[in-house]
Amino acid sequence: MIRKMIQIDKDKCNGCGLCAQACHEGAIGMVDGKAELLRDDYCDGLGDCLPVCPTGAITFVSREAAAYNEAAVKASLRAKPLACGYPGTHAKAFEKKDAPAEAEAAQPLSSQLGQWPVQIKLVPANAPYFHDAHLLVAADCCAYAFADFHRTFIRGKITLIGCPKLDSVDYTEKLTEIIKNNEIKSVTVVRMEVPCCGGLENAVKSALQASGKFLPWQVKTISTDGNILE
Repeated sequence: MIRKMIQIDKDKCNGCGLCAQACHEGAIGMVDGKAELLRDDYCDGLGDCLPVCPTGAITFVSREAAAYNEAAVKASLRAKPLACGYPGTHAKAFEKKDAPAEAEAAQPLSSQLGQWPVQIKLVPANAPYFHDAHLLVAADCCAYAFADFHRTFIRGKITLIGCPKLDSVDYTEKLTEIIKNNEIKSVTVVRMEVPCCGGLENAVKSALQASGKFLPWQVKTISTDGNILE
């Protein structure tokens, strides 16, 4: 049958995952850091996902598609651990062993932050500290999840942080301006394992391409329980 369906432009998608969270039927999922319509028969065609997309990647089209299957949707939602079905919002608890008090007292930690501000949205693109800088672009949650974040990642770098899910913006333009107009030496992306962090990684990739520069860069992924994933 011909009916109204959503269409996702993967080139415009920044991987923030907001549409997957807004889709009450579970029709949208994150695949390789991009939003994707998983099943036609899960999409009711109402478009709750459209207004939350920060990049305008979702539009309506009329095309051949399976009829909306409300029974299948309800069965799928019942099988999920949370109604939202969005991995980045799943509640978890982790058991941690307390470090010995004498070990904590022996090595007090000091901040390795070398500049201010740190938010991608707030930092001036022409700030003098970008000259000859090794750039760290990190998701907000990483510093909370990974205990030794300052010494492992921040030390010796200029730090930019952001969350594409909460900020609801595409960082590509700002990052492109920073990389293109400054003598950046390298770029390190530190992200969480949750799908919404794919938006940050994709923004850096796009910015590097748009800048026309060939820089050494790497991506490090932190698990929700605070480990570096290889």
